[in-house]
Amino acid sequence: MFDNVCKFLAETFSSDFATWLLGESINLTELSPSELSLEPIRADALILLQSDKVVLHLEFQTQPNADIPFRMIDYRLRVHRRFKNKRMRQVVIYLQQTTFTLEENSHRFEVIRLWEQPTSVFLEHPGLLPFAVLSQTNDRTATLQQVAQEISEITNQRIQNNVAASAFILAGLVLEKEIIQQLLRRELMQESVTYQAILAEGLAEGRAEGLAQGVRRVAINLLKEGISVEIVAKVTGLTVEQVQQLGNEEDGNAGE
Repeated sequence: MFDNVCKFLAETFSSDFATWLLGESINLTELSPSELSLEPIRADALILLQSDKVVLHLEFQTQPNADIPFRMIDYRLRVHRRFKNKRMRQVVIYLQQTTFTLEENSHRFEVIRLWEQPTSVFLEHPGLLPFAVLSQTNDRTATLQQVAQEISEITNQRIQNNVAASAFILAGLVLEKEIIQQLLRRELMQESVTYQAILAEGLAEGRAEGLAQGVRRVAINLLKEGISVEIVAKVTGLTVEQVQQLGNEEDGNAGE
């Protein structure tokens, strides 16, 4: 779930991530692993973004992963073979504080521990707001309150809903659901969705109705809360077409 949210944010707000990690605000488009090899490496947290001059390779992790060094080296070679004239930036971003070691190797890539990053970095751009609560802060509750205030000032309703939902999910790594729900609901002046709560509801229904039906119910509930088709697809594992079909079916039922 956390991986899916991070991928959604990186792909939706690519220019915000470029500003943070590349030092320049450029639009990046998704680079499919299939473009680099007929048998791409299986990596749920893998994100490849590109422009005409650069490839940004991101891996979001909540726990240590011994395969990371190999993946970094392998994808660097794949990108070099496919795009010899493009520079490449490779970053592993750890969301949750943990103890880990990486085997020594001659390939260099960057490791970012969010809990060591200044909070101010994540308050400057909408696509980075959900990560602020995971940053270097002595008061995560106060930081989330500040994030909620920033979200409330986003004028685009769809962007506001998506950033709010993402903030709900990632804040669950470090704060209790009741605190998250209280702060974001109060600051946004509306019923914002907590994916954890809806997921729990969906899984409960899934035990009675079957897992597939439970996932469908989760998707429908998210759509009712105004979450975009894209983020619903990311967090449920359904395709965009399947989510759109569910939305159309729900609209049809509501009109009857």
